[in-house]
Amino acid sequence: MNGQVSPTLSVVIPMKNEAPNVSPLFERLFPVLYGLSLPFEVICVDDGSTDQTFSRLTQQQERYPELCVISFARNFGQHAAVMAGFNQARGEWIITLDADLQNPPEEIPKLVAAFREGHDLVGTYRENRKDPYFRKLASDMVNRMTRKISGVSLKDFGCMLRGYTREITQQLVKEREYRIFIPALAALYAKNPVEIPVSHAPRVEGDSKYSFAKLISLQLDLMTSLSLAPLRLLFLMGSAIAILGISFGCLLIILRIILGPNWAAQGIFTLFAILFILIGGQFIAFGLLGEYIGRIFQEVRGHPVYVIKQILPACSSDDKPPEQAGAERSNPL
Repeated sequence: MNGQVSPTLSVVIPMKNEAPNVSPLFERLFPVLYGLSLPFEVICVDDGSTDQTFSRLTQQQERYPELCVISFARNFGQHAAVMAGFNQARGEWIITLDADLQNPPEEIPKLVAAFREGHDLVGTYRENRKDPYFRKLASDMVNRMTRKISGVSLKDFGCMLRGYTREITQQLVKEREYRIFIPALAALYAKNPVEIPVSHAPRVEGDSKYSFAKLISLQLDLMTSLSLAPLRLLFLMGSAIAILGISFGCLLIILRIILGPNWAAQGIFTLFAILFILIGGQFIAFGLLGEYIGRIFQEVRGHPVYVIKQILPACSSDDKPPEQAGAERSNPL
């Protein structure tokens, strides 16, 4: 249907080292999409995989003409892969999906039904999650902090199965930030959002791409892209440290006068301990400031968010509507 009928639905799937999941995913995904009885396309973004993900995707194009494969020159991260998919998508409704089958493709009709009801942003939250306890605990912490910082009241910011209208995705691809927190920012653009429950399944093949370090990185992205609260917290921390230091200095002077110099000498290790605590607080503050400065540095350099090595012809840029082509020009490579 590519080049003949403009798709109504685009499914964007970022992939990194998901070779074992390619065939099982498509065997479940495409029957669901065919059953919707509307024009669609599937855009898979290979995020610098080092296994056979790309070759297995290209092998599937003969079987599924609706499949478009984007290959990155190297690994740029899930955020960049999703944004590349948004930039290439031609559908009026865009749904993102993980390749690991933890969000079953059979849930997609629920999102399409929400679009047909007039919603422009369809969020989802995972019921009866099958992840390890640590993952669920970390996700709960991220969700709580995200709600507090962003002011967006979503239950689950980490669920990849989400739906966006083209109007919202085009706003997102125009953002010039180094990295944006897509679910929270999309909620700011939405006029009629909704959040629906979806089922969740354990990962069968491959490993999770979200390590503890990446969860920390995600939290830093969240804090520095959506709020000035950390900077204001630094001001309060600095003020508290200054007041504490002055008070402690006054206490030392008073006790030295009352108890004599021997007491002061005997308390030197306590003084060092407190000093180290204060220095540690300063380093935390410098680390947060460095995160902000790093974001400014990335913006000033103007490096591309991603570099596409190859786009196989299933979704040619010639088929895009004029406004989509303009969006692609706004992200020069």
